[in-house]
Amino acid sequence: MVMYRDFAQRNARKLGLTGFVRNENDGSVWVAAEGSEEALKKFQTKLARGPMFSRVEDIEVEWKEPTGKFRDFMIDYGSN
Repeated sequence: MVMYRDFAQRNARKLGLTGFVRNENDGSVWVAAEGSEEALKKFQTKLARGPMFSRVEDIEVEWKEPTGKFRDFMIDYGSN
């Protein structure tokens, strides 16, 4: 996806979320985010739309208890 990780990071930080975004080997994008339920729902809506010139085909959401281990919202370049 074109600039999707940057898009996710910018929007997560604007919403005060912590976590990460990374590309997976199958071409999908993995996002883990923590914050208020309201901010997470706004973030989910933004991720479903994606950045300009991208096409989001599907989004899967799994809600879990926050871990508190994230300090910022980062791009994980490890799975490029």
